[in-house]
Amino acid sequence: MVVAFYVIGGKQGDWTVLSVSGELDLVTSPVLRQRVHDVVADGRHSLVLDLSEVFFCDSSGVGVLIASRRLIRSCQGSLRLILPAQGAEDGSHVNRVLGALGVRRLFDVYADVEDAVTEQAGPLSA
Repeated sequence: MVVAFYVIGGKQGDWTVLSVSGELDLVTSPVLRQRVHDVVADGRHSLVLDLSEVFFCDSSGVGVLIASRRLIRSCQGSLRLILPAQGAEDGSHVNRVLGALGVRRLFDVYADVEDAVTEQAGPLSA
């Protein structure tokens, strides 16, 4: 079975939004890593990664998320993650993996893109 993996970019206000879908694993994580690097190289340092359509994430995917956080922070930027509204607290695969590895607290996680790009909205608790 072949699973499609997509990273679609867009802008919302001052934020760049990369919507990711499919499996984030050893094969596909370099694609996301490159897209994040391209965003930063273009001088955009406010990034939202919408992971609501990612149904599998392995350690290489987590590594890309951590590396993205490090890169964005080195530019004094902001990285926000989107996990599904119902899963951000109780069941998203990515959320469970981040929690199991003890790195969930490193990220500002929001329920949807609208909340993430609105300065008044706060992140969901870990």
